[in-house]
Amino acid sequence: MDWKSILKERNLRYQQEKGGKAFDHDKNDEHQLLLKYYEEYKAKLSSNNSSNSSGIPRFYFKLPTDDDVLQQKLREESRAVFLQRKSKELLDNDELHELWNLLEKHSVPPPNGDEQMIDYEGFLKVKEEAVSKCSQFFKPITYAKLFQKDRFGRISIMQFFNYVMRKVWLYQTRIGLSLYDVAGQGFLRESDLENYILELIPTLPQLDGLEKNFYSFYVCTAVRKFFFFLDPMRTGKIKIQDVLSCSFLDDLLELRDDVLSKDKQESNWFSAPSALRVYGQYLNLDNDHNGMLSKEELKRYGTGTLTNTFLDRVFQECLTYEGEMDYKTYLDFVLALENKKEPQSLQYLFKILDVQHNGYLNTFAINYFFRAIQKEMDKHGHEKVLLHDLKDEIFDMVKPADNMKITLQDLINSGQGDTVVNILIDVNGFLTYENRELLVMEEKDEVI
Repeated sequence: MDWKSILKERNLRYQQEKGGKAFDHDKNDEHQLLLKYYEEYKAKLSSNNSSNSSGIPRFYFKLPTDDDVLQQKLREESRAVFLQRKSKELLDNDELHELWNLLEKHSVPPPNGDEQMIDYEGFLKVKEEAVSKCSQFFKPITYAKLFQKDRFGRISIMQFFNYVMRKVWLYQTRIGLSLYDVAGQGFLRESDLENYILELIPTLPQLDGLEKNFYSFYVCTAVRKFFFFLDPMRTGKIKIQDVLSCSFLDDLLELRDDVLSKDKQESNWFSAPSALRVYGQYLNLDNDHNGMLSKEELKRYGTGTLTNTFLDRVFQECLTYEGEMDYKTYLDFVLALENKKEPQSLQYLFKILDVQHNGYLNTFAINYFFRAIQKEMDKHGHEKVLLHDLKDEIFDMVKPADNMKITLQDLINSGQGDTVVNILIDVNGFLTYENRELLVMEEKDEVI
């Protein structure tokens, strides 16, 4: 090897060694900087957490597990103390009475009919003189909402007082329901609501006549209405907020009145006569007295004119036990048929009508159910109605977005969902629709 080659090889080896050392040196520097910055970040994070003055606050706290007894007890006690504190912030009877006296004291003439009125100046004076708990009700927006175009710019003191009473009642009820929210997440399970209603029964004078051995059936009847309408997706829980915003709780607490007219009792699902009626019907249908209903027994429901095809689909889609229906499933069935105009009832019935599980009704589904109607019509000698004509009438009534299929939303939007359901599942419902013009004429003749 000549001297040139030896020199090149030596220089190349020298450069490689020098470069490797430089590379290792750069790597070490980078690692040291990374450690330095990480330690600074940790110190800053620790400082933020301790002072809680900056940074993103913690907004999620994991719920304690069932086996963590200490944490569960601590959480329960914390919630109880919180609800007790919130309860003390509410106006009691004496404070409400004092508020009414102040409103009367600062009312200004002339009265609007029989109602005393108050202007905004008097409104603010009452706020100053009333207890501090009342301040939340004396807001400008509240006054504006209650203003009814009085020419003197006043509001009715009765309307304002009713507003305060309603708010206090809502807060009280919210706290009362929250005591039964075992999970503390703003929801009530069936068992939670059952406990609430069971303990509420002794406070409702209209239920004084109920025998204690009927309590469990009454509670089941009452709870089922809440869950049928407020939990249509069958999640097993309902929001406390939804319970407060619907009218069912008002109907239930209406039973606190000592005197309730017969009409109101019959129209109130939660009244004793209504609960006894529904349970009595169930017992009358149960021929073999086994506590369950077979398809043959359910066929006698109402006027006994529900078609076999519809009942077959009910037992296919609904929860049954060895082919028989229990009282809870029966209650869903009754609520759906007695409230066909409601979206939740239409959702229940649509699931039964949707034979192919397409998410819509087509000519096949209409034909599937109407054949049973035609069979009953032929049996009783009624004039035959063509499927094609009926299908056209149904689609004309509903006016679906797609001319070839009817979705659940189409039924709800049309306002004719109950009529369509009656035509397809009930012989009497179909005859009523077919003879609607004759029935209207008869009603007019009776009026004349």
